[in-house]
This record gives sequence, structure tokens and C-alpha cells, in this order.
Amino acid sequence: MSTHLPAQVRGSSLARFNAAPAEAAERALLLCCGSHRWAHRMAAHRPYPDLGALLAAADEASYDLSSADLSEALGAEYSAELHEAAPYAAHLALDAAHAEYERKFGHAFVICLEGHPADERPNQVLAEIRRRMGHEVDEERAVSADELRRLAQARLAALARMSELPDAVRPESPCSALWDSPSVPV
Repeated sequence: MSTHLPAQVRGSSLARFNAAPAEAAERALLLCCGSHRWAHRMAAHRPYPDLGALLAAADEASYDLSSADLSEALGAEYSAELHEAAPYAAHLALDAAHAEYERKFGHAFVICLEGHPADERPNQVLAEIRRRMGHEVDEERAVSADELRRLAQARLAALARMSELPDAVRPESPCSALWDSPSVPV
């Protein structure tokens, strides 16, 4: 690890991420954004002196995703699910909305719900699916890319707070702190 990092970074969670082997860092980064090119780029540009630099690099890498990279990242996403205690009718409505969205656009519905209270998230997801169903395919792809960028930011912030890098964990797994981000469950 580089010694030119500020003292407060050395020994922190970010320092552990910076010092991790490239393969482990890339696996963890793939949990933040499912593009292998994005994850490789982010891992290759370490060390990051602080969270702000990490998030700025993620933004730049997100804006540079090719169409194929974006398709790969969207293909790795999962649609938000309701908490199991939610009413059955709510599960049916959300499942139907997700199915229609995926039929029209060919990928899972992605949304970053950071800043929305937990009790408002189900309504926010359903309202956004309905609103975005009116988009043309190219317009929705641009909106999805922006939501994916915002999700990556939230997941990276969670990654930077973790004491250890996670192994690849599927998002529906309750043990994944990264996927317990503002996107799922609602």
C-alpha cells in the first residue's frame, strides 16, 4: 500500500480495500456495479486517498461505460423485492410491474432509494416503475444508467465502511451488507 495516503486513511476500511489483492477488490467491486470493465478500472486505480476520491472515480468510470458494459451491469441487477411481511396484494402488484418492465426493457428495474424513508420505498418503487414505463427504450436506458451509477455510489460507500471485503454474494442474501443498500429490500 502506498504510504502517501493520509494518516486517517491508513488502517481504515478504505486502506484495507486499497491494499487488497486486485482479484478480491474486483470481486467486491462487482457487487457495487456488475460491469467487469468498471470493476477492473476501479481496482486498477487504487489507492484512493479518501471516500470522495473513490466516489469520484466511480462516477467517471460509470459515465465511461460502453453499451455492452452497461448491458452487463444491468444484467447483474435484481429487481427490488418487498419485505416478506408486506401485504400479499402489494407483492402481486410489484411482481406484475417488474414483469412488465422487464418484458419491455429487457433488464431488471433499477432504482436507488437513498434518502427515502423505508416505509415510503414500496410506493416509490411502484410509482417509478409506472412513470418509467412511459419511456422509450433509449430514454429508459439512460435513466437506468444514472440509477445504476447512484446505486454504485451507495454500495461503494457501504464497501468503504466494511471491515473486510465481501466475497461475491447474491443480492437476495441477507448477509450481504452491500446489497442491504438503498435498492433492496423495500
